[in-house]
Amino acid sequence: MAAQGVLRDRRMMGRLRLASQRLAGDAATSAAEAVRWMTAMQAQDLPAALWAVGARVPAVGSADVRAAINNGEVVRSWPMRGTLHLVAPEDLRWMLELTAERLTRSIAARHRQLDIALSDIEKARDLALDRILAGGPISRSELFKVFDAGGQPTHGQRGIHLLGSLCRHGWLVLGPLAGNQQLVAAFDEWIPASRSLEREEALAEFLLRYFRSHGPATLRDFAWWTQLPLTEVRAAFENVRQKLVELEVEGTGYWLSPDVAALLDTGLPGARSVHLLPGFDEFVLGYTDRTHVLDPGHSDLIVPDGNGVFKKTVVAAGKVIGTWGLQGTGPGAVVVPEFFDGAQPLGPAAQGALAKAAQRYTTFLAT
Repeated sequence: MAAQGVLRDRRMMGRLRLASQRLAGDAATSAAEAVRWMTAMQAQDLPAALWAVGARVPAVGSADVRAAINNGEVVRSWPMRGTLHLVAPEDLRWMLELTAERLTRSIAARHRQLDIALSDIEKARDLALDRILAGGPISRSELFKVFDAGGQPTHGQRGIHLLGSLCRHGWLVLGPLAGNQQLVAAFDEWIPASRSLEREEALAEFLLRYFRSHGPATLRDFAWWTQLPLTEVRAAFENVRQKLVELEVEGTGYWLSPDVAALLDTGLPGARSVHLLPGFDEFVLGYTDRTHVLDPGHSDLIVPDGNGVFKKTVVAAGKVIGTWGLQGTGPGAVVVPEFFDGAQPLGPAAQGALAKAAQRYTTFLAT
């Protein structure tokens, strides 16, 4: 296909991304479907990750998303960037095989500081698997006790680096939930079927699924998102470009699915939409350039002092217009938005959409 067009109104970018991310238009019908469609969803903060799924699946409550994790329909691990993500179980192995080696090289100096050699990782693997295969999934704190007792100290950040290494190698994975923590499971027991792909095939699938779920986006966005080399990304993109549509925006090429691109002619949803998105949501986080949905002057209000912690955002018609929080607890809790200075006041339709979004969030928490 590889059709090309020029998008003259850059304000449409946010609404196109809403449609791609299943936040406007066609929604997912289950937690597993939403995660599979999104390819990978930032999940460093577990409650935020649960709501990121809920925001894309109108029919589910928090308990449903937790059940999907507990049943292994959705898994949480470190598939890229050294950051926790939700992914479909059948995708985790090939993602790790594609990204783990580069990440391992990038943290080699830190491992030397922590006195972690390959032999230490292998010893930690044996300790962990002996304990988990005998007694089932284990909490992180209990696992660290096993490491300490077996001569693998966990002080400082050594324990989390050992755990991360075992997960990147596909020996361990985060399994069932215990409150807002997750137990650590053996990968092959928790995920009995996860695909292995040749590198070229894996990269092509990663590219295609990213642009379908996150487009319009650039190759640089994808390279940043996965931390894969841009040179390799550009070469692999030739295998999928015919399945995507290119939009030129102010001289830069952005790629997206033909189905979403067609909405520019048939009717792009989200004109009066208001979303209450969690911190770290892919709508904001999933791109190296966020200026299409977030005024650069407001970036520090989303990530104060560039500390890497993304606040919850109010998104109106595909544009971030403020942040929000929850005041109170239980059935009486209310959503409190805080709009940016200079933000246009919401009209009656948008005010109604905001109230509906707030009701959806509190219902999600309660069910």
